[in-house]
Amino acid sequence: MRAKTIGVLFKIVALALFLEGETLAQDHSNAAAQANNPLANMTAFNIQDYYIGDLTESAESANQAWFRFAKPFSVSDTHWLLRASLPVNTFPTSPYGDKETGIGDFNVFAAYLIDTGNPAVSFGFGPQMTVPTASQDELGSGKWSAGFANVLFNASSPRFQYGYLLTWQASFAGDDDREDVNILAFQPFAFYQLGGGTYLRAAPIWAYNLKTDDYSVPLGVGIGQVIKKDKTVYNIFVEPQFSVADDGPGQPEWQIFLGFNMQFLN
Repeated sequence: MRAKTIGVLFKIVALALFLEGETLAQDHSNAAAQANNPLANMTAFNIQDYYIGDLTESAESANQAWFRFAKPFSVSDTHWLLRASLPVNTFPTSPYGDKETGIGDFNVFAAYLIDTGNPAVSFGFGPQMTVPTASQDELGSGKWSAGFANVLFNASSPRFQYGYLLTWQASFAGDDDREDVNILAFQPFAFYQLGGGTYLRAAPIWAYNLKTDDYSVPLGVGIGQVIKKDKTVYNIFVEPQFSVADDGPGQPEWQIFLGFNMQFLN
């Protein structure tokens, strides 16, 4: 499995070299700073992957790939950002190494973009919903869930950007035989620009199950490269993460967060 992970890393590096266009230099520092802004005023498509090397109470590995699409829109002079996410999960289904792979639960949120008075600071708040679209019971919750999403991104400094994504959702319908959902998740993120489009990053997701009191608190530091080619900004990164606190089964002890993000400039 480690060989597969190394192979993925080499493919990402090869893709970065293939896309070598116009690397973002100092005069493109604003574009580099906005490359990780989840509320950026541009259409985006992201492919992100978590290779989970060790799950608590099972020592099994797992994988979760996310396909995400984001697009800004306006309604009656109000500005919003829509983000839709669909996972492809590979989860263990038995203590004997058996795994299932398939589509997970579809998630979407719409964030109302609040005018902060500073164009470098983005703040959004709005509803979110998760739809039970999983192709197998083991790959999803079996529940319809709703809640909210709140996002902050501060790019006042061309060198250091930071912010967070806070979400909460609880189930309101679905399979009565499945466990109810009540999840609070907080994702702090920080990015330090090294120059030339290269940056250091940290974007762990801390999750707490309000129903079972299970939780996961990973930390990690990674590296990324932003590349501009014509009107597309490519953002490629890798970020190893390790658990510093967790409780309950199925929590990641360590994982590798990989991403290939694209922003399409107007």
